[in-house]
Amino acid sequence: MVRGEQDIGNEPVDRAIERIRNVYRSWNRETLVSQMRRDWDTAFSSCTVPLSCKHVSGSGVDAEWLIPEGAPADSAILYFHGGGFRVGSVVSHRDLAARIAHTSGCRALSINYRLAPEHRFPASLEDALAAYRWVLDQGYNPSDVAFAGDSAGGNLALTAMLSLRDRAIPLPASAALMSPWTDLTASGASYESRAALDPIHQRKMILALARDYLGDEGDPYDPLASPIFADLGGLPPLLIQVGDRETVLDDSTLLAERARSAGVDVELQIWDGMFHVFQMFAELAETRRAIDSLSDFLCKHLRIRTRRRPQ
Repeated sequence: MVRGEQDIGNEPVDRAIERIRNVYRSWNRETLVSQMRRDWDTAFSSCTVPLSCKHVSGSGVDAEWLIPEGAPADSAILYFHGGGFRVGSVVSHRDLAARIAHTSGCRALSINYRLAPEHRFPASLEDALAAYRWVLDQGYNPSDVAFAGDSAGGNLALTAMLSLRDRAIPLPASAALMSPWTDLTASGASYESRAALDPIHQRKMILALARDYLGDEGDPYDPLASPIFADLGGLPPLLIQVGDRETVLDDSTLLAERARSAGVDVELQIWDGMFHVFQMFAELAETRRAIDSLSDFLCKHLRIRTRRRPQ
C-alpha cells in the first residue's frame, strides 16, 4: 500500500476541489444533461502535454488516439473516462489520458461510449467491448494492450474484462483503475465514514447516478453493473489508486480484497488527503507521483522498456 503525503487543507488541493464545486454549483434541477456535459467538457478541456491527437471510429464507437512522439507501434492503452455514466468524454478526460500516454510513452485510445439516461446499461459496456475488438482488429495482440479508467470508466474496464473472460476472449495484459466505481448499491462503510471528509460525492448522489444508469428495472447487484459482486478470478494484474477522503473508498478496498482472494495480482494505493480522481489535476504534486507510478505499472506489463519521467 502506497500513500502520499497528508494534504488536507493544502492550498493546491483546495483550489482543485473548488474547480469541481464551481461546475456543480452552476447546476440545478432544471439543468439539462446536455448542458452538464458541455460544462464538464469546458471545465476540463485543456491538454498539458505534447502529443498528436487523431480522431477515429472504432466499430462505430467515436474515439481518439493520443500518440506521444516515439511511441511504439505495437502497444496501446484503451482508456475509459469517468463521469458517473452521465457526463464525461474524450474532451473532458483528454488531459488525463494524454498524461498517462505521455508519461508511459505508449499510445492511448480514449473512447466516447454512450451515456445515460439516453443509453442505459449495458450500452456503455457494449461500446467498451466493441472498442477492444476494434483495437485487436488493428493488429494489436491482447498481451500488448492495457486498460485504464477512472470512476465509471474503472467500472467499464472491470466489467469489460469480466465479459471477455466469460466469452473466452483473450484479456488485456493489465488494468489501471483510478477511484473505480464498483458498487452501484453504495453499500460500503466508507459512504458513512468518509461522508464528512469527501468534498464532492455523497451517497445520495451516487445512488441517483446508479438509477440513471440502470433505469427502474435495472439490477444494481448485477456483476456486470457492480463488479464488486462478481467472481473476479482470471483477471489480469490490477493497479488501483484511490484517495482516502473518498466516500467510494470501499469500492476500491473491497475490490482489492476480493480480487486477491480470487487469485488476482493486485496493487492497491491509497493516497492520503486525496479526493475522487485527483489525477485529473496536473498541478498537484500527488498527481504527478500517481501518474508516474501508474505508468510504471503499465510499462511493466506492456513490456515497454523506456518511458518518460515527469518534469
